Amino acid sequence: MLSFRSFKLHLAIPRARSFYTKSDVPSIYKPRKESWITPTMVLIGVIPFFTFGLGTWQLKRLKWKINLIDELEEKLQLPPLSLPHKVNLSVIPEFTFRKVFLKGRWDHAHTMLMGPRVREGVHGVHVVTPLIRENGSTVLVDRGFVSNDHLKDAAFQKEQREVEMLGMLRTSQGRNVFTPDNHPEQGQWYWNDVPAMAKQAGGAAGGVQEVFIEQIFEGHAGEANTRLSKGVPIGRPPTVELRNSHLSYVVTWYSLSALTAAMFVALLKKRKQAPGRKLPRFT
Repeated sequence: MLSFRSFKLHLAIPRARSFYTKSDVPSIYKPRKESWITPTMVLIGVIPFFTFGLGTWQLKRLKWKINLIDELEEKLQLPPLSLPHKVNLSVIPEFTFRKVFLKGRWDHAHTMLMGPRVREGVHGVHVVTPLIRENGSTVLVDRGFVSNDHLKDAAFQKEQREVEMLGMLRTSQGRNVFTPDNHPEQGQWYWNDVPAMAKQAGGAAGGVQEVFIEQIFEGHAGEANTRLSKGVPIGRPPTVELRNSHLSYVVTWYSLSALTAAMFVALLKKRKQAPGRKLPRFT
């Protein structure tokens, strides 16, 4: 039988439960509210805009490079120039890749070897020799490639007669961080520093102008192999050889922008759908 004391206790328990409100629940049982603005969300949200901007910038660079190549190709189709006795150095950049016709004698005593270079798997150097023109002025000429096997016999230094050649006007190369410094005192040239080369060849006192010309070779493959076997320099083809990797950069940056944008949207959906911690039920 249920005693009077047990009956009172039984009636008191529900009454106690009714006075236990949500505000009385300890904080450890309440749902945890996480902020949507976290370092990860900010980072993933910024990256799509940043990479999209880089892709747009590379797209503009791509259009600029294509226009530049077209412009230089048009220059190559023009008739060869005859260089004046005194070349105006300030206008040379405007005439880069223009063909020029030259006559003169090689100044072998001031020949410089620029390397290392590779041509169709063969290791060698480029031979840069001052050309004393018929009017007395001197310019620098990159005569082309010679393999390492013919450096000792120096067949490229045996030509003494007057030569006629077709070349292409160029300027100093922009070297990257991996290109070593030139050491003229040791005869080590890794890139065409035109002012330094002109100084090494005699400078203004010797009538050497800071004009750099790459000799053009328009022969066939058989003639090139003959030159290679005899140690005769092989000039460059009359083409524009400018590196153009901007399209791959455009694809890379835009793809990264799309990927990170998709990651950001997926993260937002995940946070929105994540259930909070529920309060424990006591009834």
